[in-house]
This record gives sequence, structure tokens and C-alpha cells, in this order.
Amino acid sequence: MRRLFKIACVVVASAISLNGFAGNPDRAGEAGASELLINPWAMSAGWYGLNIASVKGIEAMSLNVAGLTFINQTQLEFSRSEYLVGSDVSISSFGFAQRVGEGAIGLSLVSFNLGDIPVTTTQAPEGTGAVFTPRLSNIAVSYSRKFADYLAGGVTFRGISENIADARAFGIGMDVGIQYITGPAEHPEQIKMGVALRNIGSPMRFQGDGVTFSGLVPDGSYNTTIAFRTENFELPVLLTMGLSYDFYFGSKHRLTAVGNFISNSFYKDQFGGGLEYALKVKGQEMFMLRSGYRYEDGITSNDPTQRTTAHNGFAAGATFQTRFTDNDNTILSINYAYRGSDPFDGTHSLGIRLSI
Repeated sequence: MRRLFKIACVVVASAISLNGFAGNPDRAGEAGASELLINPWAMSAGWYGLNIASVKGIEAMSLNVAGLTFINQTQLEFSRSEYLVGSDVSISSFGFAQRVGEGAIGLSLVSFNLGDIPVTTTQAPEGTGAVFTPRLSNIAVSYSRKFADYLAGGVTFRGISENIADARAFGIGMDVGIQYITGPAEHPEQIKMGVALRNIGSPMRFQGDGVTFSGLVPDGSYNTTIAFRTENFELPVLLTMGLSYDFYFGSKHRLTAVGNFISNSFYKDQFGGGLEYALKVKGQEMFMLRSGYRYEDGITSNDPTQRTTAHNGFAAGATFQTRFTDNDNTILSINYAYRGSDPFDGTHSLGIRLSI
């Protein structure tokens, strides 16, 4: 418990030190690359990514990289999300993780498909008949390890790309995170605490032919290509802190409660909680149900000047997983998540994970 108190003091001190710039409404809208705030993985999306204290494996690379180290040997995962159904936006994500020595390394790729958008001009405001396709993607490399039986930490480096045919921006971001684990002898992982600082990185700037035009040289008689000086934009830095507690009912049933606080630099602060129920069959958790709610100021308002998100804060999901044989450690997991929204018809995520 003394270790838990020390970790809690560090968390509180970090929150106080970041309070000066976190959740500042005057800075809302100044950051870019907001796709980094979207969780693309189906399992953790089922309770809105509020499980930063207990997340494990590949999905930890998007929430709290410290949890990456909790894999057996090798893990593969693929997830597909239909984002805000009716908006024609989809998200595909793939991840690979491998245990290496005392830790684990991971690689993930997330790609956003925004569909085809009609090209309009001042001369043809209804459209020229042509379309363009924005491409948003990021690739991440992570390393995580246990420093003791009760403490794990990790770091992620992420390349962020945003482009259309004639303009592009690229940036580098970094995430760091820790997980603290404790509990009684019969349940040594019953209590978990997590802290993650995400999206620390370089400013991004759009460049390319799309921000140039052909103009007449001053005091000259010929044209040249002139580039607009586009403004830099920052990454959406955030600090997130969470707690997790497991309740056990006999040897087959587990109920996990989580709480989370997100301190955003360029958006509203958020907090929430969730529950997950797990059923064990033959010593293996086979079926899980989870749900969560994430709140931010104005989320229940119908006033568009107060509400700044289409999601309504509610999420739910389920997992079915099984071993291939009773004596095999290879586990196949199928995950589904739903996040409610208004307008649109919510966000649906479906994923598959193979743990070897």
C-alpha cells in the first residue's frame, strides 16, 4: 500500500502541473490530427477506452503502452470500425506484438477511409464532377516491459500522415505510460492504476502543390509558382489516469470496475467509468460483456454551441474467446463494440485477435 500511495502522489502532482493548459476552452480547435483521439480497437472500445489501467496487449498501444508487455508470446489483431454510421467513414487497424526478453515490442497500423468527396470550386460550387480522397493513417512502434512484478512501463513512437493528391502533412508523436498492479496473495492483480501521456510530438504543416499558385513576378513579365505559407498545428496532447478493481465471485465469475480521467490540452476534459463481466469455462475466460460511459461538459446539451461531439458517451461491447485445444495456449478472440451517437447511427467495431 505504501507503493500505491507513492504512485498516487506522482499522479496527483502530474495532474496539478498540467492543470495550467489542460482542458482550456480558449485553445479548442487549435490542434490537428484529431484522429489520434479515436480508439480503433474493438475490445477496448466496448467501454470507451476507459480501461487504461487494465488494458493488455496490442490495444494498449493506443491507450496505455505499458500494457503491451502482458502478452504470452505473440499476438496478432485486426479491427474494422464503421465510424458514425451514415458518414461513410471507416477505420481499419492491424497490430502485431512479440515478446522479447523481459519486455515486448509492437507494431500497429491504423488507416482512415473518408470516402470520395466531390471537388467544388468558386466557378462550380455544385461540383466539377471530379472527386478527391483524403487519406489519414498512422504507424506506431512500441516497447514495453515490467520493471518489477507490480510495475510496467513503455513508450510508443508514432508517424502521422495526412494527405490528399496535392497536399500532405507528416508528424512524429510519442506516448509514454505506466501501470501499477497490486492485490492480495490470492488475487495479486486485483487492483491496477494506469497513467499515460499521449501525442507528445512535433508540429505538423501542410505542404505540396495544393498550397501553391501560379502568379506574375513583381516588376516582371513572366509567371512563377508561388507557395502559401501554411500555419503549423499541434498534436492533441492528453494526460489520462485510471483505476481498475476486480471483484471475484467464486472461481468462474469476475466483475471489473474502472474509472478514468482525461485531461486534454486542446479539448474538453473527460471522465467516466465502466464495468466488465467475465465468465470462465475450464479455467479460461470465454465470454465477456462490458459497458462504459464517458462524460464531458455539454455532452447532453442540444445546443450546438455547447456540445462539441457527436458521440453521446455510451458504449457497450462483448468478447467471445476460446482455446483451439484444452492444452493449447493459442487463444482466438472475437470482439464487438458499439458507441452511441447523435446524430448518425453510432460507431460499430468488429475485431479478431490471435494470441499464441
